[in-house]
Amino acid sequence: MRVAITGSNGLIGSALVRSLLDDGHQVVRLVRAASAAVPRDGSEVVHWDPAGGGARLEGVEAVVHLAGAGVGDRRWTASYKREIRDSRVRGTHAVARACAAEAVPPRVLVSASAAGYYGDTGGRPVDESAPAGDDFLASVCVEWEAAAEPAREAGIRVVHPRTGLVVAREGGAFGRMLPLFRLGLGGRLGSGEQYWPFISLTDHVAALRFALDTDALSGPVNFTAPEPLTNREVTRALGRALHRPALAPAPALALRAVLGEFATSLTGSARVVPAALSRAGFTFRHPTFEQALRSVL
Repeated sequence: MRVAITGSNGLIGSALVRSLLDDGHQVVRLVRAASAAVPRDGSEVVHWDPAGGGARLEGVEAVVHLAGAGVGDRRWTASYKREIRDSRVRGTHAVARACAAEAVPPRVLVSASAAGYYGDTGGRPVDESAPAGDDFLASVCVEWEAAAEPAREAGIRVVHPRTGLVVAREGGAFGRMLPLFRLGLGGRLGSGEQYWPFISLTDHVAALRFALDTDALSGPVNFTAPEPLTNREVTRALGRALHRPALAPAPALALRAVLGEFATSLTGSARVVPAALSRAGFTFRHPTFEQALRSVL
């Protein structure tokens, strides 16, 4: 299979590229830099313009769109919130239009979304049928998913992975937390009672591969493990696994002072469950947080 990928150098994208190449698939990296170096792993490089110019996808059978400004990379100023929204909405629209423009379009577009779609749901379990929340990230997710409409109108199967916290040591939010816990500086955030949906990097890549291959899967799909934990349970498990104390809580007000509006996403609760993946027959290698944690430690 010939698969085009945006965000191929990110945490998830680079792992997906390795997985596909290892299994003999062809990978086309869609990159913004016109002069990007040719990778040594056998993948191809094609320039694309996320601001609206799209990309040539001739001969591509599937597209995985992962690119977007990092939600936790910077404090949420008004300008950075615009960048978060625009990088997702405009980029997705460009990819979807490029898919639809091909004489023989790709058969599937897997276009990223996030578990933040649901907002703060408290302790109530939510699956893909739940409505969107009313905070900033939820509104971004709604527009983000809607931007893929040109591909849907062209008859392309579109899947939106609504991803939780990816458990990996290589990067992402969890990768930034791990060194603090190794130093004994970790602890719960806010009350600690908020649910954190999570998924191991191994399971995330496997679920992306499953979405590419499973024709019955379309629309929103929660990429979260079956047993979400509270932040307090996550931090205790990390402390036990690393043999370090996890006693220094970060109060909600302090988080707000340091992180601004992004703190709301860390202290809000989202007990998200993977109903669509389960119905389709996907098997998690790391269904519990302890198993996901062992996979990276």
